[in-house]
Amino acid sequence: MSRPARTTLRAKTSRLHRAAAALLAAGLVTTPAFAQTSSHEVDGRWEGALSILGTELAFSVTITTADGAVTGKMDIPSQGALGLDLIEVSYEASRLHFELQGGPGLAVWDGLHDGDTVEGEFTQAGMTGTFRIDRGEASEEVAEEPVPYRQEELSFENGDIHFKGTLTLPEGQGPFPAAVMITGSGPQDRDEMLVGFRPFRVIADHLTRLGVAVYRYDDRGVGGSSGNVATATTSDFADDVLAAVEMLAGHGEIDRDRIGLIGHSEGGVVAPLAATRSEDLAYIVLVAGTSVTGEEIIYEQAALIARAVGASEDDIEDQTRLQRRMFEALRNGEDLERFRADLEAGVREQLEAMTPEDRAAINDVEQFTNLRVNAQISQLETPWFRYFLTYDPADALRQTTIPVLALFGSLDLQVAPAQNRDPMAEALGSNPDVTIEVIEGANHLFQAAETGSPTEYETLEKAFIPGFLEIISDWILARM
Repeated sequence: MSRPARTTLRAKTSRLHRAAAALLAAGLVTTPAFAQTSSHEVDGRWEGALSILGTELAFSVTITTADGAVTGKMDIPSQGALGLDLIEVSYEASRLHFELQGGPGLAVWDGLHDGDTVEGEFTQAGMTGTFRIDRGEASEEVAEEPVPYRQEELSFENGDIHFKGTLTLPEGQGPFPAAVMITGSGPQDRDEMLVGFRPFRVIADHLTRLGVAVYRYDDRGVGGSSGNVATATTSDFADDVLAAVEMLAGHGEIDRDRIGLIGHSEGGVVAPLAATRSEDLAYIVLVAGTSVTGEEIIYEQAALIARAVGASEDDIEDQTRLQRRMFEALRNGEDLERFRADLEAGVREQLEAMTPEDRAAINDVEQFTNLRVNAQISQLETPWFRYFLTYDPADALRQTTIPVLALFGSLDLQVAPAQNRDPMAEALGSNPDVTIEVIEGANHLFQAAETGSPTEYETLEKAFIPGFLEIISDWILARM
C-alpha cells in the first residue's frame, strides 16, 4: 500500500492530474526489446520531460548505435524505473523515433532532432502529448558520497524465486543486530523508491551508522529478483522474508538472535504474519501497517482520497456502493465483466470533468476508456488482490509475542490511524512489549505533509519528517 490501492470508480469530481499520474505510473514502467537502423548523431544521453494532461514527467533516454542497429534505454526516476528497454528505435532524416511497451498501451515518442534538442509528440492509450529532451552529460556513473560502513550484494532463494539485495554492515567487529526491510504493495525495488524518494535507503543508512545491519531486497520481478508480485500473495511475501532471514542468520557478522523486520504499509502486514511462522525473529517495526481487512482499508482509503480532492459525499457513497458490489462478486467467483458499463461511466464522467484543453489531448476516447476499464478489472482479479481483500491482519497480531513498534502518520490517507490504531492496540493487547505512536503531520511515506493526499507526495521534500528515524533507531537500540 505504499502505492494507493486502485479504486474501482473514481469520484465524479476527481482532478485531472490524478488521472494523468495514474496512467503514467501504470504505463511507462514496463519492458522488452530491440531496435533498428541509423546514425551516430543522436548517440548518447538525452534528458527532459513529456507533457500530457497538464502533467509533466521527467525522463531520460540513452541511444546507442552498434553494428548498424540503434538501441535505447529509458530511465523514469520518479517511478523508480531505470534501464527500460526501448523498442523500434530509429533515426532518419533528423527524426528520432522510439517506443516503450506499457500497461495501458504502447507509448510512442516521435521527435525532430535539431542540434542538442529533440522535440516532438508523445502518444499512448488514445492520448497525445508533447516532449522535449536535451543532450545530457556523457553517460558516466556518478560516484556516491563515501559512507562509513560496508555494503554487500547478497542473494537468496525461496523455492524457484531468486532474490537480490543489499546488506549494509556497520564499522567494527560483528556480530551485529540486523533488520530486514519489507516493502509496501506493488512491485518495488530494494530502496522502495517512489516519486523520487528512497525511504528504505535512508532508513538503512541511518540504522547502519548506529550499529544495526540492514538488508533490503528487490521485490519479485523487480531489479535483480525473479517472479511476479501480482501472481503472489501477502502470505507468499511472508515466506520470502523468512528466506531472507534464514540467509542473513548464516552470515558470519550477523547475530542470528537479534534479527528483526521493518515493514512499510503492506510490509507492516507481512511482518506479523512472518513472525507467526518463525521463532528466529527478535522484533518487528510496523510503519503504517494495517489491522483490519483489505476490503475495509480500500473503502476508507478511497473515501479519504476522494474527499481530499473535492468529491461530494454523494459521489463517495456511489463509489463505495459499486466497490461493495464488485467485491462481493469477486468473493463469489462471478465474472466482473458485468460491471463494465458502470466502470465505463466512471471513466467518462472523469473525462467530462476535464478542461477543454486537457480533453483535447485524448484523441481516442474509446481506446482510452477501454484500457482504463480493462486495467481495473485485471487488477481486481489478481491472486494478490483476492487475498488482500479478505485477509485480516489482526489474527497474526494477536499471535505476535516479540516486541512491536507501530507507527502511523496523522495525515495518512492510505492507512488511516483512526481506522487502524485502536484495533491494532487491541490485537496486541496480550503482548508485554508494544509501542504505538501517531506522528503528527506525517503522510503515508512519513514526509512532513500538508493534506496527506497522494497527489502531493511528489511535491514534498524527499525526506522523512523530523524525529521519525530517531523513533525507530532509539526503540531498536534499547532492545537490541
